[in-house]
Amino acid sequence: MYNLTENTNCKSEYVTKGGIKVTRTKEPLNDNDSIGEISKKLLHNKGAIFASDYEYPNRYSRWEFAFTDPCLELRCFQRKFTINSLNERGDLLLDTIACKLEEIKEVEICVKSKEHIEGIIEKANSFFCEEDRSKQASVFLIIRKIKDIFKSKEDSNLGLYGAFGYDLVFQFESKIELKKERSYNQQDLVLYFPDRLTVVDNESKKGYVLSYEFTTSKGSTQGLKRTERLDYNKIQQFENFKNESSKLGEYASVVTKALDSFRKGDLFEVVPSHVLSKEIDMPANEVFYNLRKINPSPYGFFINLGNEFLVGSSPEMYVRVEKNRVETCPISGTVKRGKNAIDDSEQIKKLINSHKDEEELTMCTDVDRNDKSRICIPGSVKVIGRREIEMYSHLIHTVDHVEGYLNDQYDCIDAFLTHMWAVTITGSPKRAAIEWIEQQEKTPREWYGGAVGYILFNGDMNTGLTLRTMRIKNNIAQVRVGATLLIHSQPNEEEEETYTKAAALLESLNSKKSLIKDNEKFEFDFNVCKNKKILIVDHEDSFVNTLASYIKQLGANTITLRYDLAESVLKKDNSFDVVVLSPGPGLPKRFNLSNTIKLCLDNKMPIFGVCLGMQGLVEYFGGKLKQLDYPRHGKKLDIKNNLSFNVWSCIGENLQAGLYHSIYCENIPDSFNIIAKDEDGIAMGIQHKKLPIIAVQFHPESILTASNNSGMRLMNNVFDELFNFHTVK
Repeated sequence: MYNLTENTNCKSEYVTKGGIKVTRTKEPLNDNDSIGEISKKLLHNKGAIFASDYEYPNRYSRWEFAFTDPCLELRCFQRKFTINSLNERGDLLLDTIACKLEEIKEVEICVKSKEHIEGIIEKANSFFCEEDRSKQASVFLIIRKIKDIFKSKEDSNLGLYGAFGYDLVFQFESKIELKKERSYNQQDLVLYFPDRLTVVDNESKKGYVLSYEFTTSKGSTQGLKRTERLDYNKIQQFENFKNESSKLGEYASVVTKALDSFRKGDLFEVVPSHVLSKEIDMPANEVFYNLRKINPSPYGFFINLGNEFLVGSSPEMYVRVEKNRVETCPISGTVKRGKNAIDDSEQIKKLINSHKDEEELTMCTDVDRNDKSRICIPGSVKVIGRREIEMYSHLIHTVDHVEGYLNDQYDCIDAFLTHMWAVTITGSPKRAAIEWIEQQEKTPREWYGGAVGYILFNGDMNTGLTLRTMRIKNNIAQVRVGATLLIHSQPNEEEEETYTKAAALLESLNSKKSLIKDNEKFEFDFNVCKNKKILIVDHEDSFVNTLASYIKQLGANTITLRYDLAESVLKKDNSFDVVVLSPGPGLPKRFNLSNTIKLCLDNKMPIFGVCLGMQGLVEYFGGKLKQLDYPRHGKKLDIKNNLSFNVWSCIGENLQAGLYHSIYCENIPDSFNIIAKDEDGIAMGIQHKKLPIIAVQFHPESILTASNNSGMRLMNNVFDELFNFHTVK
């Protein structure tokens, strides 16, 4: 549990730039303020949980912030905004904010009361250069003013927490024409001002609660209730939130349209999205809990927006600012996770060697660097991590890490706006990609492609992109997913990628499914050797125990004996169902392998030979061995299999296999069929035409043969064939 003794039960005071006295109390974390309890309260109360469950050196550490019943909220739709006081405590602060907003010439206050401010941000018609684009009139003027009122370097937690919708970009790029109708109830931004905050540092296992009291010229919040006014300023329900999903093939058709735009040069890359929906019968906090278990991520969140929930596990930083340092971590390049670590390594290799994925990320990072260059000190924008691998429950990504240092005239708001919205969720050229998305997507993105997180009054910021996110409303979970497209994109592959990205989210909606995925579990049960007695002849090999373990996993009763002891046993005991001739160093004669083979044949016992075992069988039946020009020790090669033989069932024509040999079979006796060859035409597998004998030159037990459990599958098939022996032609 958490260490609650350090720096708790302490009080501090400071005065903000706007003249507000802040009294902060730090207290031990009690059960009522725990993350679990807050998640339950969020089913009925406004508030949020922001949690990072993902560690990455010099980038991400684990932490949690949570609150309910904030004192104020800021909402906007297009250029209209409201600031609501949610309790008596908020009334006091709202009065101060209202006076300061009247100082902004672009802000028109339409409605003003003790509990509510409503206004419009006028669209500025004045000329501005690109360096000043982030200073133009938008709802962020309101955020800047609130931030300025409460500005202080004394506190690293007080701030605005919430969600930023995608349509905010049209305040930054105001000349883009909206092609789709927006509901008047759509929210483009919801930010909360919490005055009681649970903070947990999962790395140090320390948790505490911060409580704030405010004193203005009009009075103090001391003694005033924190609970929200019942049913006050609750947002009206949206029009019916429908359980509708894209049809199969629809996304692929959008990819085809994008390819035409690439050919014309209108776009370099673009990231269209589509919607999947599912009716659910579980509360939103349970979905959040499941998602944290299934898919730990740097930006996990659960937000009660008043009339809907956002639940997400985003892998991508949007913008993080600490002092004057601004960071982003563009993600582009995606491949599906394997079934185990061996498969993962192959997927990583595939991803790293993919020119398409490299080009995707290169374009994204070049655009990202350009975004920073608008507001950062010249020469300070640098790529500090290139194509780094980040692994999540269902996906593997390549990620760049980019930093810059803000010029003196810019702050975290400018950093946020200059990146709007991230190239990894729009495309490039960015403005053209945003226009294309507005024309091609069926419905407005709303929250998808925006951001979640917080803007702190000390000038810091931490936000994640709103990806891998569910909107939950009216017992319907809606998931929006997309893929980065460029000229090399294959429509069906890109559509499949979107479903893979949605997999963890959809899995979290199944309360009966195990939350811990067993990636090592086989797709089917291997029990072909159940109740079988198998002798493994050890030719002083370094891999025989793994080979034996594989056979035991097939259900066999095994005994492993060094070759000299095995020979003695075979002279007395003919009860073995199969004899396995293991790999080993040198030549077969070193271990008198011909004697062992003769004893097996005399006792009519099936034989499975591996590497040296295959070489001994070839020699015994009259074939010849030869030394390779260069040893194949720990080498992986592509093996081509003859599918007319049952041993390749569920494996296929092509197999990547691990080799450890410097001797090979130059001539295969006529009594054998060659069932597999390597890329040089060397025999890699043989099966006797009349006797129950099968052998392979490679190592099925090697990690190099483990992809898709191929080694285990092969041995399962080999023993099945030997137990049910029939003459092969």
